[in-house]
Amino acid sequence: MAEAARTPAHKGADPPRGFLTRLRSVRVRLLAIALLPTLIILPAVLALVVTWWTRQFDRLLISKVNGDLTIARQYLDRLRERSDETLHALGDSVAFARVTGAGNSAALADFLDARRKVMGLDFLYLIDADGHSLAAAPAGAAREAREMWSVERRALAGTASTEIDIFGPQELERLSPQLAERAHIALVPTPGAVPTSREAEDRGMVVQSGTPVEMPGGQRAALVGGVLLNQNLDFIDTINDLVYRPGSLPEGSAGTATLFVDDVRVSTNVRLFEGRRALGTRVSQEVRNAVLGEGRVWLDRAFVVSDWYISAYEPVVDSHGKRIGMLYVGFLEAPFLALKRASLAAVAVGFLLVAMVAIPVLLRWAAAIFRPLEAMNATISAVEGGTLSARTGVAATSDEIGRVAHHLDDMLDLLQERDAELRRWTEELDRRVAERTRELEDANAELAATQRQLVMSEKLAAIGEITAGVAHEINNPVAVIQGNLDVARDVLGSAAGPVRTEFNLIDQQVHRINVIVSKLLQFARPAEFAGHLDPVAPGEVVGDALLLVQHLLSRSEIQVARADAATRLVMMNRVELQQVLINLMVNAVHAMPGGGTLTVTTRDETRGRQTGVGIEVADTGTGIPEERIGRVFDPFFTTKPQGGTGLGLSISYTLIERAGGTMAVESPPGSGAIFSIWLPETGSEAEEGAPHSA
Repeated sequence: MAEAARTPAHKGADPPRGFLTRLRSVRVRLLAIALLPTLIILPAVLALVVTWWTRQFDRLLISKVNGDLTIARQYLDRLRERSDETLHALGDSVAFARVTGAGNSAALADFLDARRKVMGLDFLYLIDADGHSLAAAPAGAAREAREMWSVERRALAGTASTEIDIFGPQELERLSPQLAERAHIALVPTPGAVPTSREAEDRGMVVQSGTPVEMPGGQRAALVGGVLLNQNLDFIDTINDLVYRPGSLPEGSAGTATLFVDDVRVSTNVRLFEGRRALGTRVSQEVRNAVLGEGRVWLDRAFVVSDWYISAYEPVVDSHGKRIGMLYVGFLEAPFLALKRASLAAVAVGFLLVAMVAIPVLLRWAAAIFRPLEAMNATISAVEGGTLSARTGVAATSDEIGRVAHHLDDMLDLLQERDAELRRWTEELDRRVAERTRELEDANAELAATQRQLVMSEKLAAIGEITAGVAHEINNPVAVIQGNLDVARDVLGSAAGPVRTEFNLIDQQVHRINVIVSKLLQFARPAEFAGHLDPVAPGEVVGDALLLVQHLLSRSEIQVARADAATRLVMMNRVELQQVLINLMVNAVHAMPGGGTLTVTTRDETRGRQTGVGIEVADTGTGIPEERIGRVFDPFFTTKPQGGTGLGLSISYTLIERAGGTMAVESPPGSGAIFSIWLPETGSEAEEGAPHSA
């Protein structure tokens, strides 16, 4: 009845709540509704805005560096125009006409050298219609015999022009040894650059202008001048000052400008380290392929010498339209990245502050709804589990959830009253059934015990009668055999020598039959074989037993270990104790056919409040299987593979028990067997307050 009363609650119990069940709970859904805008929607919007802002920021940097490149290119174009204008003004000047009209070549050379310095040119020379040099500056400069440059041909044709061209080292040397020396720049190994076997860059990038002039007598000539841009620090620093004025970049950033011959920096304000410009370093292979290989303008971040820059590269072409170098401007990326990270960090901190303020408020509002619902759900689960005293504890409020919770508590009060009454009836019924059941179990147990005792008594009585009869019947023929054997030995006398071994074997077997019959009779009628009890020292009996089994020990190569620590005497027939020990030792020898160790120990041992002596016989043999160890003391049960009578341990157990002691066996797996004997001390009695021993 009690079980039946609890059944409905278990039938209604929910299965264990899984992940999907928790997702469908009101608490999770309310929390999702409360936190979705703050933790999901708002971060998603912020991520989109930040992504858009980051892209716009990067585009703004690219747009800026593109504008910087435009300024640098305009300055280079202006330099070309100014060179063209100043050279044209010189050719049209009265002073030039006067000095050419004088016909003095030395004076003309001095005049050109003076004007070259004023105009900031690196070389200036005058050629006739055949391309022969009429005068040149600086002193010693000479135009080599070669094909004319485009500016020279145009000037002789009557058109002034300015171009950028690459001069070889020999041509620079003829114009001025200083120019060749300035153009020579040792290459610096640069990671990421195109591999090269060259060790130096000795070509020069020159801005040269040519303008037509008329010599005395109407002869046409050309005035040609130029500026070497290699290591022209005034030129590159002026570009840098124009593009990156103070305050145009954030603190920590730095603007740079560079002019390349091919991919080698020949004029730059990029620094290798403090005080040394990065002349001779080379641009990366990626930039080189894009600008010089494909002719594109590079507008992107690039690794410049030792740091990342927002960079702009533009190809420089010569008078033949061939890409001969690059013009570069750029500024350090790190300060802008720091600014970007600071802005993102500010947005993240702002979001966290808003979330820290908003989330507790939202959670408080949501808790006011789901806590009463969770309390009702927990109460229902507790009631289904059998705790009828569970209540929601929600105070009656004016809202719908509060009224439902209060009504649920009222219903549970009524349910608990009904359940208590039902339990009282059930407990009374259970009590009466338990009393009747207990009485029946006691009667059954008493009947079973009586039946077992009766069966055992009948069985032992039958065995005793059979054993006594068998022993009597065996003793008669054995006595005849022994008597006739003695007569045969007397009659034959010395003639019995050849069969002495056979006679001895017959004696041994007859003796063995007598021992077996004696054991049978001892088992069947133990009272008739009870010997006289004397105080015995266990250690002495152990020594006698070992002497009697010494021939078995030697033959089996078994080592003996003794530990005689017992000082007390026990009250038992000495022969019977010796019989028990010999039986245990022989069993141990049979358990160790391949040799081993036989350990025999004696010690003083107190059990309860009774003093006594403990004796242990242990071997290192195969042990006794767990399923058989409970039957080793049963009559006629044996574990010997060759077979045995099964009476030795049973008789030993009976002898020890009759002396007031106990006998037990242990056989740990793989560790042999240990037989333990405990016998009470001579004259020992239970004394009040005697120490206990485990």
